[in-house]
Amino acid sequence: MTKLLKLEEVAMFMLALLLYEQQYPLSWWWFWACLLLPDISMLGYLANARTGAYVYNFFHHKGVAIIVYIIGTYFLIEPLVFVGLVLFAHSSMDRVFGYGLKFVTGFQDTHLGRIGKK
Repeated sequence: MTKLLKLEEVAMFMLALLLYEQQYPLSWWWFWACLLLPDISMLGYLANARTGAYVYNFFHHKGVAIIVYIIGTYFLIEPLVFVGLVLFAHSSMDRVFGYGLKFVTGFQDTHLGRIGKK
């Protein structure tokens, strides 16, 4: 991924931090404690690569994060706002480090390229 795209992802991560600061009443430690929770979706790979990719991609798709956030904001459901912000921030953070949405061929194959040694 180019530096420009990484900077864009950093900006989106910072946007999630800003929205959390402005809209969510919980202490910051909640945000940092839950930031890596979406990676539990990797457990889908215990079934097989196809299931793993689908489960992982669902919890790392920014569209899902935005929809959850909007529903939580519209209906004033604070836990959904929190989950949407964490999902969005986590997905942005992952993409800064080169971890993208997965192909069904394996965990290393992502929309950003192959993970690992070349």
